[in-house]
Amino acid sequence: MKNSVSPDDLSVLLTVLREGGFRAASRRLGIAPSNVSATVTRIEAQLGTPVLRRTTRSLHLTDAGQLLVDRVRPLLSALEAACHEVATLGAQVQGRLKLNVPGAVMPDILPSLLAHYRARYPNVEVEIVVESGLIDIVAMGYDAGIRYGSVLEQDMISIPIGPRRQQMVCAASPEYLEARGVPQTPEDLTAHDAIRYRLDDGAMLPWVLQNKGRSVRVEPKNALILSVGALNTGLKYAQSGLGVIHTFHNWIGDDFDAGRLLPVLPDWRSELDGPRLYYPNRFTPAPLRAFIEICQGES
Repeated sequence: MKNSVSPDDLSVLLTVLREGGFRAASRRLGIAPSNVSATVTRIEAQLGTPVLRRTTRSLHLTDAGQLLVDRVRPLLSALEAACHEVATLGAQVQGRLKLNVPGAVMPDILPSLLAHYRARYPNVEVEIVVESGLIDIVAMGYDAGIRYGSVLEQDMISIPIGPRRQQMVCAASPEYLEARGVPQTPEDLTAHDAIRYRLDDGAMLPWVLQNKGRSVRVEPKNALILSVGALNTGLKYAQSGLGVIHTFHNWIGDDFDAGRLLPVLPDWRSELDGPRLYYPNRFTPAPLRAFIEICQGES
């Protein structure tokens, strides 16, 4: 049949999209770039319509290509996962683990888990992509994702990863507090410069401070706004005296001990549920299954 495209060819097309180009896909697949290009051309000839728009700098799916990818990507992902799961049953765990995570878990939650994981499973290549928005991990080619307090699809499982509860606190450099004064109440923060974070959807991360059953939402003056993807870099700006920062308590203990930063309103804190690992409830490949066991063992 003219419109019959082989799963192998479709897998090459998905690799081109996942890796961002023909050359990157050829390196991932271990074949020549010309063979990758020829495969895409063959798909288009068999379907009788273009699936990619190519320029010298980028490539984009056509409407027909988007429809094709949306339909076949979940099917091929499930097929690949099922085959990999069967192939690795009872065997050494190997392959790739690809995670999509928010920046908040990068400094202290993931390093110890991945160190433990790599020590036990050295033949697994781990890839991490950092972004804050909730995504369809199956459609985007990830094994699992990590998010805070997100509403997940019904066919997803989630488990806690890292601390079950986390606290956020305010802090500033000694130099800043000496020059501007020490806030005594949450309302005092409205007169202070702040280092804030903006979410991908444009909203600012709120400052909601809690103490003895009282909750106060504060809107300080924005001295510096950072993308939420750069979450842990804000400490450097706070240490430089740019303003007050509202950040994870577990990130800032060393700065308090060294005197680089001082607590601001130490009795007022924010509490939130810790992050969760989420993944499809079927065809869990061996590298992900092993990572889940590590996460549960650390709980």
